[in-house]
Amino acid sequence: MNTLLHPTYFPSISHFVALTQAKQLVFETEDNFQKQTNRNRAYIYSPNGIQLLNIPIKHAKLGPQKTKDIQIDTDFDWQKQHFKSLEAAYRNAPFFEYFEDDLRMIFEKKHRFLLDLNYQTLDFMACSLRQKIAYDTTTAYQHEVDSGLFIDHRHLVNGKKDTSCFAAYKQVFDDKHGFINNLSILDLLFNEGKFTIDYLQEQSL
Repeated sequence: MNTLLHPTYFPSISHFVALTQAKQLVFETEDNFQKQTNRNRAYIYSPNGIQLLNIPIKHAKLGPQKTKDIQIDTDFDWQKQHFKSLEAAYRNAPFFEYFEDDLRMIFEKKHRFLLDLNYQTLDFMACSLRQKIAYDTTTAYQHEVDSGLFIDHRHLVNGKKDTSCFAAYKQVFDDKHGFINNLSILDLLFNEGKFTIDYLQEQSL
């Protein structure tokens, strides 16, 4: 059965649980862009607790835009800000230094389209986990899909409404703020390293 997901910016752990456990992965690419979702957001564990990383985008003046047509607003130096935030959050994480150089390359590239950036973050994760992530893309948007053909996890793109809960793992600042659930997959990667895949396969949605 196909698992249907949105391609997002350094996806949430719930998103990656669905992705990792999918038999056949399909990305929704015909949807209209919606504000305040993980399409252009990620949440990390900073020294002060949960922190939002937001990619500025160019909004259309008239009518809705498809996510695949969304362009990144290059008037803001968001790449430098995001990488510095990730350094501050994970410099002392056990596995940050193993992935730092490849991670930096993402923020040194000037992406025009949000979707291209999101796919690159997925490629980064596939390389980091030494896993091949094969997927198809949709050709038309359907509000509801055949439950006999698809497991629809598109709702996971809305981080504020995602109520998924997972097993605790060691986090850099958990002695200050406790365990923070379902952050960006980067939080799991930098803290668990090669054990990330095992963790993802053991969780359930």
